[in-house]
Amino acid sequence: MGTVCGSRLYWYGDRGRAVCGNLEKSSDDLPGMYRDRLKGTYPDTWPESGKAMKRLRLGVQILFTIVTNGYVYGFLQGKIYQGRLKYVCVPGLNCYSCPGAAASCPIGALQALLNRQGFEIPFAVLGFFFLFGSTLGRFVCGFLCPFGLVQDLLHKIPLFRKRKKLPFHHILKYGKYLVLVSLVCIGSMFLFGGFAKVPAFCKYLCPSGTLLGALPLLGTNELLRSQIGGLFFWKLGILLFLMLLSVKVYRPFCQYLCPLGAVYGWFNRFSLVQVHWEQERCISCGACQRACPVDLSVSEISCSPECIRCGRCIEVCPEKCLHYHRQPSEKPQETHLQNGE
Repeated sequence: MGTVCGSRLYWYGDRGRAVCGNLEKSSDDLPGMYRDRLKGTYPDTWPESGKAMKRLRLGVQILFTIVTNGYVYGFLQGKIYQGRLKYVCVPGLNCYSCPGAAASCPIGALQALLNRQGFEIPFAVLGFFFLFGSTLGRFVCGFLCPFGLVQDLLHKIPLFRKRKKLPFHHILKYGKYLVLVSLVCIGSMFLFGGFAKVPAFCKYLCPSGTLLGALPLLGTNELLRSQIGGLFFWKLGILLFLMLLSVKVYRPFCQYLCPLGAVYGWFNRFSLVQVHWEQERCISCGACQRACPVDLSVSEISCSPECIRCGRCIEVCPEKCLHYHRQPSEKPQETHLQNGE
């Protein structure tokens, strides 16, 4: 049940009934525009997909990946850039060992500090996480992560019936926090390879390092190819599995295994970049949840640690009650419907 206020129809649930002032009508009694809107078929305000936002986001992803991995000489010579820019981190998961990478990965930097002798709190990296987490949240995952772009492109391949998430998602989604604690933190502090600590996540799991680092280097460096062992094939198997799974399931690494997504997800509720919901204008149509690649309801959007701020919900909302910036509140006046007005 709901009301028509100004030029907008408001209702609650999917019962197909609307209230206008003191007059209650079924959806079939409403004028054509409102009836179509209630049934979800009004073309001007009910777009099937946010194509403009998709194109903008894809352009930003590609541009950012090119800029942060644009050291062409490294790809040609099979060498890792080790200049001063490597002391700077980029916000996304971008492997230090990628021959084109101009900067470092924050997860790799955190592990490098935890690998030191003794124990020191890595204030610099924690400050980096706080800066980007409190300003952008998981917007970084949606727009500024090269491996996220790879998964997005794979999911566009027209094979298999697409799924937004895996079965037992409510349990599996905590896998990324397990990876963060067990591999990135505890593993990097206490796991040794010979006489030195090892960056456990990078060494045993990270698919971005395999795709953007190991494979390009092996393609141009014969010495490295002669040293391939079981560990490489283990990581290659993980990469191939995740890439194949990405064709069917939306961003499985981001949803279930990425420690960087776990860190930024903690900031989602209060980061500066938000998807604001004007609840008083919402008509509970469910278009945003249908468009959401991770199947979040309108009340979960933005505040959920799973929201990557992709903007699809904003594009498809027929009442434009979702925004990246907060809108000035307006109190609509109730009016009676008269002859299709």
